[in-house]
Amino acid sequence: MKWLIASDLHGSAYYTRLLMAAFERENADRLLLLGDLLYHGPRNDLPREYAPKEVIPLLAAYRDRILCVRGNCDTEVDQMVLPFPILADYAVLPVGARLMYCTHGHVYNGQHLPPMTAGDILLHGHTHVPVCDVREDRVILNPGSVSIPKEDSWHGYMTLEDGLFRWMDLDGHEHRAYQA
Repeated sequence: MKWLIASDLHGSAYYTRLLMAAFERENADRLLLLGDLLYHGPRNDLPREYAPKEVIPLLAAYRDRILCVRGNCDTEVDQMVLPFPILADYAVLPVGARLMYCTHGHVYNGQHLPPMTAGDILLHGHTHVPVCDVREDRVILNPGSVSIPKEDSWHGYMTLEDGLFRWMDLDGHEHRAYQA
């Protein structure tokens, strides 16, 4: 199974269209969203083509293929307009013999780890910065941001297939990879 993993869309119709085009181009089976789907948040500038009402149908078209966790900008009113669950604080998925703890990153992150055992993976967004931090007994990964990248990073996402994580920009160029 191939996953496309993305975070921090922040209501940008422009970048969400590019993300969904990448989902099709990658021929991914599932889309894992790490939160902050519709609202830009008080600390961010408005992203290009900020139009949450346009983002809703773009995501809704894939409702049966989306797994989502709640970001700090996601609320119950967002759940009322999106036809797939968005309010889970985390998800735990198997990646080979490891477990991957998926969350937004505003609570659990590289500085504040969730309950994990040696070899597990923490996957989070929130910072808008792509990360691959391999520690002695844990791995911390971040796909960066779809719409508001920070620290000179790219508008992008990551893929996961057969234990291989790949960080991609929205044009389909690979920036890094990690084999779990």
